[in-house]
Amino acid sequence: MTDWSNLLAPSLDEFEALAVAALESLPQPFRDLTRDVTCMVAEFPEEEVLDELGIESEFDLMGLFHGTGLPQQGGHVRTGQMPNHIVLYRRPILDYWAEHEETLGAIVTHVLIHEMGHHFGFSDEDMEAMEDEAAKGALG
Repeated sequence: MTDWSNLLAPSLDEFEALAVAALESLPQPFRDLTRDVTCMVAEFPEEEVLDELGIESEFDLMGLFHGTGLPQQGGHVRTGQMPNHIVLYRRPILDYWAEHEETLGAIVTHVLIHEMGHHFGFSDEDMEAMEDEAAKGALG
């Protein structure tokens, strides 16, 4: 049995390392498509993001893609355009983790695939298949 009495929730830096490991576990074709998308971690989404998306609770958003998707770019990156990035929200993810029977790594991987996948036009079925591949890679 794990002794939880001395364990702490992962810090922002530890959480970012978990996100990097999740990215590296994704299948190669997906990593190739996302190599220019950066990932960062924040405690919570900003109030203006919640307002823009019509979300009431800061715990209801675990991640968000910022940028212009490849289908919308038409293969061209406009000058002066900010780089595409994903933000993972540490506290909402930890809250979700505490209430569900999934590993933290699996949840982070799911959020990354969801944010990147929809950006690139992948269906939910495509994302589920990639998630399964990532899980197999983490076990192997």
